[in-house]
Amino acid sequence: MIEVILILVSVFAVLLFMNVPIAVAIALASMLAMLADGHDPSLMVASKMANGIDSFALLAIPFFILSGLLMGKGGMARRLMDFAAALMGRFPGGLGYVNTFTCMLFGSISGSAAAAVTSIGGFMLPEMKQKGYNNEFSVAITTTAATTGLLIPPSNIMIVYAVASGSVSIAAMFMAGLLPGILIGLLLMVVCYIVATKNKLKAGDRSSFKEILVSCKRAMLSMLLLVIVIGGILGGVFTATEASAIAVAYSFLLSVVVYREVKLADLPDILLQSGVTTAVIMLLIGASAGMSWIMTIANIPQTVSAALLGISDNPLVIMLMINLLLLFVGTFMDMTPAVLIFTPIFLPIARQLGIDDVQFGIILIANLCIGLCTPPVGTCLFLGCGVGKTTIAKVTPYMIPFFIAMFVGLMLITYVSQLSMWLPNLLDL
Repeated sequence: MIEVILILVSVFAVLLFMNVPIAVAIALASMLAMLADGHDPSLMVASKMANGIDSFALLAIPFFILSGLLMGKGGMARRLMDFAAALMGRFPGGLGYVNTFTCMLFGSISGSAAAAVTSIGGFMLPEMKQKGYNNEFSVAITTTAATTGLLIPPSNIMIVYAVASGSVSIAAMFMAGLLPGILIGLLLMVVCYIVATKNKLKAGDRSSFKEILVSCKRAMLSMLLLVIVIGGILGGVFTATEASAIAVAYSFLLSVVVYREVKLADLPDILLQSGVTTAVIMLLIGASAGMSWIMTIANIPQTVSAALLGISDNPLVIMLMINLLLLFVGTFMDMTPAVLIFTPIFLPIARQLGIDDVQFGIILIANLCIGLCTPPVGTCLFLGCGVGKTTIAKVTPYMIPFFIAMFVGLMLITYVSQLSMWLPNLLDL
């Protein structure tokens, strides 16, 4: 079994280093490991890939992707930003708070960090630059704040984790991520406050109560989507998968009929983009199913568990080591494959430590959110630099205080279980 583990890990690492697409790297590494273990890789990989994506819950992913694209192009981001600006623009450095709060709102209804970076960044970065904010600082805010949408429901990555774990309720995951997502957002706002105070940034214009009400009214229909989706799931009206289809219908209605910012002629391109993104995710899920199978056959989860428990039997120390390992992994691996690969490895260890599957899922996602903002494979960082027309080298120094805030939030989520479990327990999920 040792040679199977060595082949799996070494081939996967080499292919990643060669910049081979990660789904292909996973599939090839799995095939060679299966061959070394005496299995027919062509048959096993094909069957495991087919079984890996044969899940009703995964139907929610293409629907949420499509609804997120409709929201991004349908004027919802601008309405949410105007509402946030009316609430928070009056404070010193207020546009930093506006940026963060808008990303939280938009991320919560789109479920996509990448969509939040491009949609919110496209509006906020030029506005902040015009008001005298440092461009790289603004990019750092947008990049990190966009990841809060992966914790605040609905979230595609929570669905992926629920499928990978095999026993977690999607509704429980959605509720568990709400408070941690808000916590991370507030910690990022604290950093904005410190920077604003240090650099003596000016306060924005104070909005009247009437202006706040008007902006709230304009954003209300967009925010109502979150109420419909989460309320319907918790009320037992529909499942998470059915909720995703309702999100598409509602987003279509707002974008095409009410706001009229998406034309019927735009729909083919939106559908094509949604299909391509879905295909990439499904290929990753299918390939990872094959890798998970060979890892189980090779006893990799048990080996890693024994190694960690051999170092210490203190749950605090073991969870810190797991977090550090995941932080390292997140710097060079995108979130979806990382969740699919490392859930079957670390989840059994978390269970031995008495950590609930739902809480561990939130820990895992919060951890990997940091990786989306770090080079060399930080998707949000690359997008943010592209929107802000700057470079990673210039932005990275401004990212450091935000990284610290996100790490503090991760430690609180890890060691204060009620942050994740209070709402699921309260709602008996």
